[in-house]
Amino acid sequence: MSQQAVPASVDAIIRTCDLTKQYPGMDGRALDGLNLSVARGEIFGLLGPNGAGKTTFAGVLTTRVVPTSGSAHIAGIDVARHPALVKQISGIVSQQNTLDRQLNVWENLYFHGRLFGISAKESRRRADELLERFTLAKWAKQSVYALSGGMAQRLMVARAIFHDPAVLFLDEPTAGLDPQSRLALWDLLGLLNASGQTVMLTTHYMEEADQLCDRVAILDRGQVLALDTPENLKKLVGADTLVKVKVAGDAQRFAAIVMSQLDGAVAARVNDDALTIETRGADRLVPRIVALAEVSNVDVLDLAITEPSLETVFINLTGKELRES
Repeated sequence: MSQQAVPASVDAIIRTCDLTKQYPGMDGRALDGLNLSVARGEIFGLLGPNGAGKTTFAGVLTTRVVPTSGSAHIAGIDVARHPALVKQISGIVSQQNTLDRQLNVWENLYFHGRLFGISAKESRRRADELLERFTLAKWAKQSVYALSGGMAQRLMVARAIFHDPAVLFLDEPTAGLDPQSRLALWDLLGLLNASGQTVMLTTHYMEEADQLCDRVAILDRGQVLALDTPENLKKLVGADTLVKVKVAGDAQRFAAIVMSQLDGAVAARVNDDALTIETRGADRLVPRIVALAEVSNVDVLDLAITEPSLETVFINLTGKELRES
């Protein structure tokens, strides 16, 4: 199991030690002894299904949730002992739209700066600069009700970095966004990170974690199942090609035939009337599978070839699909 930690020689902005959270009346722990470190300047992703512990972990780091035991530090500050200091160096974008509906777009930024002790002159300058940078300047005097979901999310990110936080926390930042808005936000986060911003995000979108993150921790039931770069995590699968085959008839029977007779087959999983075959090597793979189906009296209805993904890693680690967990 891959557990790539930040080397001691690398400047870690976040460190946790045996971090545990037990909610009253809850069977099991929301967080079960997490030991994680995040390097300064990286995009670190927490990937897992609903209930895996992602939001609780982010809640502890942003002082909204008090841990049962263990510790967490941001820039050397204990989050449980000094929550006010941690808030000063953190930027937070939650799942919910937290913009102030009583203020216009520009005012949401300006008064955030004033709240953090930034002078009126500097707050005005930063508000103007960020609205231009995030392509929101034309809506500066508009009500936040006029913003689309993607625009509102960009404004919340702009507000979160207004006070130059040490870490930007994003909890499911693209949930509910259309594909175009999601890609636009990915580009924005990439630019922020390129300027040196440390980012921690929680997500259940495999592609998001794969595309954005320098390293990813896969969580399930409050535990870290694996932690590494997306590329290295996908190597855990042990296969370089996935073949998804929809058949008419007994898919379980064909899966057994594949495992016993298809050279290079690593695993075969059945879901309803389809199976996913993990293989090493793709040489003449499609004709070999089709030929095997023909001699086995199995009708192939559809066939598609893909590469291993973080979803594949999660399935191999837990035996279940991420979206069904």
